[in-house]
Amino acid sequence: MNIHEYQAKKLFRSFGIPVPVGGVARTSEEVVQQAAKLRAGTLVVKAQIHAGGRGKAGGVLTADGPEAARRHAERLLGNVLVTRQTGPEGRVVRSVLIEEGQNIEHEYYVAVMLDRATRRPVILVSPDGGMDIEEVAANTPGHLFKLGVDPLWGLRDYEARCLAAFLGFSGKRLHFCAGILQKLFTLYQSCDAALVEINPLILTTEGNLLALDAKLNLEENALFRHPDLKALEDPEERDPLEVQAERHGLNYIRLNGNIGVMVNGAGLAMATMDLIKQAGGEPANFLDVGGGADAGKIAAGFRIIMSDPKVEAIFVNIFGGILRCDLLAEGVVMATRETDVSVPLIVRLQGTNAEEGQRILQKSGLLFTVAKDLHAAAKHIAGVGYHEHSRQ
Repeated sequence: MNIHEYQAKKLFRSFGIPVPVGGVARTSEEVVQQAAKLRAGTLVVKAQIHAGGRGKAGGVLTADGPEAARRHAERLLGNVLVTRQTGPEGRVVRSVLIEEGQNIEHEYYVAVMLDRATRRPVILVSPDGGMDIEEVAANTPGHLFKLGVDPLWGLRDYEARCLAAFLGFSGKRLHFCAGILQKLFTLYQSCDAALVEINPLILTTEGNLLALDAKLNLEENALFRHPDLKALEDPEERDPLEVQAERHGLNYIRLNGNIGVMVNGAGLAMATMDLIKQAGGEPANFLDVGGGADAGKIAAGFRIIMSDPKVEAIFVNIFGGILRCDLLAEGVVMATRETDVSVPLIVRLQGTNAEEGQRILQKSGLLFTVAKDLHAAAKHIAGVGYHEHSRQ
């Protein structure tokens, strides 16, 4: 789960990590009020959306006073900001962060994340902050230091000092930077985060170290331990279909293709999507209805798939084990009676009560194709060799 920069900085501050002075605003009047509280002559207005690349897209603007900050905010608030991470549809800016401008001497990169290969947290640092870390890794790998951290011991003093020295610090600044790194790792563990990133961590001309930006991604499977962090979620930043699916207990992720997919089991879902890709198609979603789904939940999943205007065909691929095929069929029929299904429908049912499920579909009057061979079904639904639909 992502949170906004201003929310992440509030958490940073609570863990003793220095951040610029500022406040969030949702209207131009609030912008003027927040700006009036700040002492710096130069102010920074930052669009608050769950996407990176805001600066290059015009979402981070400098102002020489409250009135200029208000004008910048009016350009951003309520409008769509398109960055390299939002896709062409962009994101609506509903709030801005107003901060005191900083005199930057140097920018650094710091992040803590989980390395699944070593099954432990790692901390990444680079003296090339303010850049995409992928570019640093590709072009100047020697400027990136990666350290695996024992989760039981945490980031130890000598490790933190080693990382600070790699960034080029010495003396008091080395110890101060090491302290920031240790606090960042403590925050990572305490919040059950998936990623904590500062890009950039800046050294000002006055000699201060500050987290100029803050990114915090929380592990959704651990949010039951953190109701206070769960409350930070901004549903406006999420795909409405994904929010709807979550309410029904469905695992749904919208993708960029045009073939809707309904499957039971994450492994089967991934295999089905791979087959569709190999056949030349593009999945429109990942939808795992799970083993405990009933007809109502399946109907909800089917309606969600049909709510995506990009869907031009649907592939239902169910292996009946815990989830019986007849329940799946009842859910599909229930949903299609409420929704005008005008796209090709391929159904593959195998396992528990598969024959009963096919009988329910046959009696429904739906226009669909029954597939028994998975590869052939993928080719059909991808449009490769697809010539006809049969009323079963």
